[in-house]
Amino acid sequence: MARSLADETLTHRLILPRDANHHGTLYAGVLLSLALEAAYSTAYRAAGLNANLVLKRVLDVRCFEPVPIGRVVEIRGAEIHRARAQVVVAVYGSPLADRTSPWMDGLMQFVQVDHAGRPEPLEQEPAEGPLELLAPWVTLRERALRLLAIRQ
Repeated sequence: MARSLADETLTHRLILPRDANHHGTLYAGVLLSLALEAAYSTAYRAAGLNANLVLKRVLDVRCFEPVPIGRVVEIRGAEIHRARAQVVVAVYGSPLADRTSPWMDGLMQFVQVDHAGRPEPLEQEPAEGPLELLAPWVTLRERALRLLAIRQ
């Protein structure tokens, strides 16, 4: 069964002058912070209310379009891969008002830990086969699986 829009998280943010670089567009450090917040919300929702997640690694973050001050951005998030004690989520910056492609995307891996900080299984076991995903999540999952295979 394919995942639906109900399985996604949505994050919205107004880009303020304090978020800008010297070009008057979204500063890369703020972009990383926004992406991480959106990814954590997605991972937490996917892992359940008793989740105790930590970021293991940022697999990939890409910025495709500069975002000017005053623009409201939307970041969609979805679980794209799950293993015994970890969840990988993708974030996707919905196209800006005058564009057709995303302004950013990214992949982040979170691990469920116990009170001592050691990995422990998630409440839900991973599905037998891969999740059925729609665009843009299929492409992002393929990229994530390639990156997961490169380095642990």
